[in-house]
Amino acid sequence: MKNKLKSIRNEHHITQVELADLLDVSQQLVAAWENGRSTPRPLQMQEIEEYFNVPKEEIFFGAFNYKIELKKSN
Repeated sequence: MKNKLKSIRNEHHITQVELADLLDVSQQLVAAWENGRSTPRPLQMQEIEEYFNVPKEEIFFGAFNYKIELKKSN
């Protein structure tokens, strides 16, 4: 599962090491998330969502445009 974490992280000028330090995980784990080899735990997704102020659904479940689908359901 590829996700938008890398592009969002780069937009905020945050390195993998800096994000790993913020989340108290290894840089290798952040790389695995970005490459789709692993998925963050729910609490980690929440922390990433709060840090970047981007819905976790948009970051990790980008198979569809979350904002468009959210508007359609309202």
